[in-house]
Amino acid sequence: MVTIERVALWGWNNNIRITNGTVEVVVTTDVGPRILVLRFVNGKNLFRVLEEECGVSGGKEWHLFGGHRLWHAPEAHPRSYSPDNDPVVFTLKERGGTFTQRVEALTRIEKEIEVVMDDEGSHLTVIHRLTNRGVWPVELAPWALSVMERGGIAIIPQEPYQSWSENLLPVRPLVLWGYTDMSDSRWLWGKRYVTLRQDPEKTSPQKAGFGNRLGWGAYFLEGYLFVKYTPYLRGVPYPDMGSSFEVYTDHRFLELETLGPLARLEPGETVEHREDWFLFRDITCDGTEESIAENIQPLVEGALKRKLHV
Repeated sequence: MVTIERVALWGWNNNIRITNGTVEVVVTTDVGPRILVLRFVNGKNLFRVLEEECGVSGGKEWHLFGGHRLWHAPEAHPRSYSPDNDPVVFTLKERGGTFTQRVEALTRIEKEIEVVMDDEGSHLTVIHRLTNRGVWPVELAPWALSVMERGGIAIIPQEPYQSWSENLLPVRPLVLWGYTDMSDSRWLWGKRYVTLRQDPEKTSPQKAGFGNRLGWGAYFLEGYLFVKYTPYLRGVPYPDMGSSFEVYTDHRFLELETLGPLARLEPGETVEHREDWFLFRDITCDGTEESIAENIQPLVEGALKRKLHV
């Protein structure tokens, strides 16, 4: 059974806690929408929230804050960095609710995140909505960014390996940024997975994008595993040269990001982007491909088949 209550947290006084007794999320309504907490009850918060920005609200300066947020792609300054420092409207729904931001003054885009938690277990559905409240069409893509706590490893699956004789055609795009260093030791470009390790001692940023047709990505940290899934739609354009999944890291955090296809929104139209979240604990993994394949891959496949029939 899901229970919902208002709580104070880290200097923000108006937050919504949603829990089924196994897992919980806390979403602030003082700013955002931002999901600040994702964890097993009494467990470690897997989202990174910046201590120096806790409790901050108001003003015209954009704040990172941390947690999980919603943007619209492709990234551009100042459009992407429209401040989300004002209160959001919470609407109670069965097993969760919606968190709706004021229309962005610069873009005239309205952002909304809906959280729905299963009555039991550790699965949540997170639906992201962008609505064009302006007077002319806008092309954009929903972009859901989870800011993860330090010290873990992001995992992006590769397409099943095939020999040259089995398939002559490419199976996935790999997108690099100007600051991507493929020789950086935080990367592992494996046969079955690409992994990116968050290292608090390394300040240089790293980022890559993937046309991830398998639909899932994960973050492993201290025995906990967070998996997010979003379906890959074939034959439609994705932003950032075809990216549906992206990972970014620096010394402060790691971001596990999904993107929807580019959409042309007429005034009043809305686009939705769904993520399914799964949490696991007491997981053993040393970060190698062999360990991921043995200890993480079966959990992911089982969860997707059981909940989403994927």
